[in-house]
Amino acid sequence: MTGDLSERDRIRAAMDRILEGAPERSNGALTVVALAIEAGVSRNALTQRHTDLKDEFYRRIRERGAANEDEARLRATIARLRQTIANKNKELAQLRADVPALVRAVNQLTMENQQLRDMHASTGGSVIPFPGRAPARPRD
Repeated sequence: MTGDLSERDRIRAAMDRILEGAPERSNGALTVVALAIEAGVSRNALTQRHTDLKDEFYRRIRERGAANEDEARLRATIARLRQTIANKNKELAQLRADVPALVRAVNQLTMENQQLRDMHASTGGSVIPFPGRAPARPRD
């Protein structure tokens, strides 16, 4: 159990250093990752074995009123991504609404094209392709 106490003591000392703004091993960010680096323990030590110390760390941050820059950055990213998703959903809904009208237009043009081909074939004429365009393939 001595190793466990030593680990807890290292975490508490690291917590104090980070909160005092005097980190020795980490970048001093107010995160569990920085706390683990500062204490020389794995992040899992804080998220699985010493959750009470992790909670204490975040409680002390809140009590100080210190802003967690990483959390603020992530919240801004989440807000931006939610807006992007909302915009994409709106665009997708518009595209889905446009599809039936486009299908109707293609069907109408296909029917008109076939009628013109039939009319032209019945008069014995031949279809003359536009210059620079490949001749139309015969339809099955």
